[in-house]
Amino acid sequence: MPQQSIVTLDVEGVLVPEIWIAVSERTGIAELRRTTRDEPDYDRLMRFRLNLLAQHGLKMSTIADVIAGMGPLPGAREFLDDLRSRTQVILLSDTFEQFGRPLMEQLGWPTILCHQLVVEDDRIVNYQLRMADQKRHAVRALKGLNYRVAAAGDSYNDTAMLAEADAGFLFHAPDNVIREFPQFTALDTYEELSAHLLAAIA
Repeated sequence: MPQQSIVTLDVEGVLVPEIWIAVSERTGIAELRRTTRDEPDYDRLMRFRLNLLAQHGLKMSTIADVIAGMGPLPGAREFLDDLRSRTQVILLSDTFEQFGRPLMEQLGWPTILCHQLVVEDDRIVNYQLRMADQKRHAVRALKGLNYRVAAAGDSYNDTAMLAEADAGFLFHAPDNVIREFPQFTALDTYEELSAHLLAAIA
């Protein structure tokens, strides 16, 4: 019997713009442009962000307003709809439920596994990981359920997921990540990505 297949995708940088960069552009806080493309240590990155939010008095409602004005990357909804018509898809993201919900609505409510923010009096005071290294663990669990898994992402925090998958691809990745992880084919268009993912799970 042929093995069933599933695709796991990162979200920010793959299907939607980087949320923190959009917040940086709206607020003028340049340091918020730092993302997982720049910093491999996720906890260090989030502590840095939380300190900036506190320092500038930036509220959750302001960030929510920025996110409400965002949309998927051009072609992302069509790519995802087509992919979901051909195979199962799960989004694995290091974003947070509070950030992701309005964007998932615009993507047709795909399944997303992510984390949670701790919000008190309209201020983000902390964050809670659903679990550490959740992307890799999710792929490993899916393989344990006898799925063949193909994965795609763009950042340092996606590379463990790509390595754990049966096939992993970089998409819209920056040069530094492509250089450090030459074992993953780097792609730049949704047409290429779709073709490689579907071929990998055929």
